[in-house]
Amino acid sequence: MSKSLQLRTCLGCGQRAPQPELVRLAAMPDGAIAADWRHRQPGRGGYLHQERSCWERFAARKGPVRSLQRSMSRAERQLLVARLRADSEL
Repeated sequence: MSKSLQLRTCLGCGQRAPQPELVRLAAMPDGAIAADWRHRQPGRGGYLHQERSCWERFAARKGPVRSLQRSMSRAERQLLVARLRADSEL
């Protein structure tokens, strides 16, 4: 029996892609949003392509992030994108 492929929507570009191709953003219990590269953190999650253009689109948006059930300012989004860049260069 084959496992069904789970599609997720990118928070940056809005395109759907298989879950393993995306970076998960996890809403932590303390209110912080963190990159979950292994898709293992508990709680609400949202997804981004592993492309800087999607990260920049996400950072430029304003308003709440429905999938995370959180509001994020542009400064918070830019800080998260900076951490994604740093993590991806390791």
